[in-house]
Amino acid sequence: MIELIIQYPVLAALLAMVGLSLVFGAVLGFAAVKFKVEGDPIVEQIDSLLPQTQCGQCGHPGCKPYAEGIANGEAINKCPPGGQTTINAIADLLDVEAPTLDEEHGEEKDLPTVAYIREDECIGCTKCIQACPMDAILGAAKQMHTVIIDECTGCDLCVEPCPVDCIDMLPLESTLGEWKWSLPPRSETLALNIIASDRKAHSEASA
Repeated sequence: MIELIIQYPVLAALLAMVGLSLVFGAVLGFAAVKFKVEGDPIVEQIDSLLPQTQCGQCGHPGCKPYAEGIANGEAINKCPPGGQTTINAIADLLDVEAPTLDEEHGEEKDLPTVAYIREDECIGCTKCIQACPMDAILGAAKQMHTVIIDECTGCDLCVEPCPVDCIDMLPLESTLGEWKWSLPPRSETLALNIIASDRKAHSEASA
């Protein structure tokens, strides 16, 4: 064996490296299975209900830390982007009464918004890029910046750092994929509306 190693040192070194790789790989694989830390399923469920804007309005750096806080007893009404719909969904999940949104953390918006950079006014300072938690702003130092609409969550964290105030939060335009027909009124409701209208017309004629 020693003679072979002396005769073929490169091959011996290669075989030794392969053997050590297999041993260390087996040890790491065993450790990963043996010491695997399971995530808290309730945290994952709460996180899935949050809007994933990563805006920080709840007082946490992102939605996952807020989900962990809720699982540990924190109030569920600190998420303005999610609004009352998200609060109700989390309340149903936790089987608790749904409170109203805590307006100290912001107000619920009627329509989703996205950031828009007035490009002719942008000085390329990159401060908005640094503030964006979703990497939704494209640009470089001293170059014009622009927002990737599909990646923007409307958290508005990029607005305040902008030194020239060239970022607007604009309502997100509806697309054909998102637009839906309004449901027609139910027949019972329609009948009641007709009866009420007839009664009103009759009372006005009598007067």
